Amino acid sequence: MLLLLYLGKIVMRKIHFIAIGGAAMHNLAIDLKNKGFYVTGSDDEIFEPSRSRLEAHGLLPEKFGWFPEKITHSTDTVILGMHAKADNPELIKAKELGVSVVSYPEFLYNQTKDKLRIVVAGSHGKTTTTAMILHVLKTLNRKFDYMVGSQIEGFELMVGLSDNSEIAVFEGDEYLSSPIDLRSKFHWYKPDIAVITGIEWDHINVFPTFEEYVATFRSFAEAIPETGKLFWYKEDIELQRIAKSANIKADLKHYPGLDWEKRNDYTVIKFSGKEYKSHLFGNHNFQNMNAAMLVCSDLGIDSDSFLKAMEDFKGASRRLQKIKDSENPIFFDFAHAPSKVRATVLAVRQMFPDKKVVACYELHTFSSLNRKFIPHYSNTLDKADKAFVYFNSDVLKHKSMPEIDPAFVAECFKHHNLEVYTDNSLMFEQIFREWRSGAVVLLMSSGNFGGYDLQLAISN
Repeated sequence: MLLLLYLGKIVMRKIHFIAIGGAAMHNLAIDLKNKGFYVTGSDDEIFEPSRSRLEAHGLLPEKFGWFPEKITHSTDTVILGMHAKADNPELIKAKELGVSVVSYPEFLYNQTKDKLRIVVAGSHGKTTTTAMILHVLKTLNRKFDYMVGSQIEGFELMVGLSDNSEIAVFEGDEYLSSPIDLRSKFHWYKPDIAVITGIEWDHINVFPTFEEYVATFRSFAEAIPETGKLFWYKEDIELQRIAKSANIKADLKHYPGLDWEKRNDYTVIKFSGKEYKSHLFGNHNFQNMNAAMLVCSDLGIDSDSFLKAMEDFKGASRRLQKIKDSENPIFFDFAHAPSKVRATVLAVRQMFPDKKVVACYELHTFSSLNRKFIPHYSNTLDKADKAFVYFNSDVLKHKSMPEIDPAFVAECFKHHNLEVYTDNSLMFEQIFREWRSGAVVLLMSSGNFGGYDLQLAISN
């Protein structure tokens, strides 16, 4: 309930966020404030766009840092973000006072435990698949709660909770819940309907072996009740193995990708004898779309209604996002896992078969900057005519990781026409020279290329 009844009076719930600047955390904070909660928060650093959005809603902390005095006996709940550490002074104070401390996935579950919960998991594609479901539900005027990992068109926030919906749709992240709760986030959500889009080793700072990484998905699948459903992508080898587990009680259904083809500057989906236009392209997007369609079918939405609603879906932010619309466009994608990098480059090649394709990938995550992991990127950029790889030495220092030799990176990628840079300005000089010469450019990163101002560069 939004408000508490105390001695016959309505009182406002007080919620404090430790590490309020996180992507999910700041969105949840804004949503709760909009619904009438008294919200406070702290963080030792907050970057854009979180900073501006918190400021616009009166939630940006006056000072950065940790202030135990913000936690009092009147604080009802503390929501703890992953950016904080286990010895955080505010966390210690909350424990001393006996204040309830939860992670944001635990909080979301507690708010939706009486609703039908849909959870989309996977090493890649989960944001897009979740966004597709949300887009269709909104288009068809269905009420729902949600949490998605990126900004999507038509939604002000990445989180939305309510008292009058019967459905909750969550993107299910396999990363840890909080510094004191080392379960994968998606274990909290206890889905009635689940999707796993695919499994590829990631987060090696948390899952040091591939077996451990797969195990968290296996336990996620095995926890779905007998009354639940699990949709899984049929071509994924690890999911094929998981589906054979005797411990899975849920109803299992695998899915392929939808049939599609390129038509001039757009694509067409072919389904059940009909054609539907789409702004998307690439096999991986139509795998995700089929998963979303199956989920929506379970919610009583027929395929024709789903596909018509999808005709104006333009994708989640930073998922093959066109940041320069021209005869030779520039795309930006969040791709960081090797299979996603490969799939994204292939998608651009399929859409522009007669143009020069230039692909650039930034090594940014713990996994991608790990010398043991980098060889997994072998041949991922092969469908590009010219390839660039960038990494920022300052990020390595920030993550307390050893230096990497650019020659080693080039050797691992095994591309015939590859340049490796640690200087973002020099690299983008080369990339924009290719673009002005008629190339289609694809930029892939879970970061921001060392803070390089792409929009300014494009406008010039």
